[in-house]
Amino acid sequence: MKYTSKQYVRWDDLDAMGHVNNAKYLTYSQEARFAMLGSFNMVVARAEVDFKAPINEGNIFVDMSLWVESIGTSSFTMVYEISKDGTLVARVKSVQVTVTEDTKSSRPLTDDQREILKTFLETE
Repeated sequence: MKYTSKQYVRWDDLDAMGHVNNAKYLTYSQEARFAMLGSFNMVVARAEVDFKAPINEGNIFVDMSLWVESIGTSSFTMVYEISKDGTLVARVKSVQVTVTEDTKSSRPLTDDQREILKTFLETE
């Protein structure tokens, strides 16, 4: 199942070139991931963004579709599609690793976390 979310594009997300700064796409993804999963005690180990079209205005909402692409022992991969007015503007992929609270070292996913992730598992 895909999770859907709306993310607000703020005026200060725009850079000197008049479009949303590239780093903000990861912020939108992070906020959508948190809305989908809550606090999961994880770190992002890898993130990549394919920019398809610019977002040239603030004070709007963009649509997010996100899902889990794969689940490993202590990590999982997610895909995010960001659209504006029905047009895909970016595709993000990130790998998250679950960590212990005290040492922040990697640890296996719990059974509960694995079940939550399976709810959003989609294969393309």
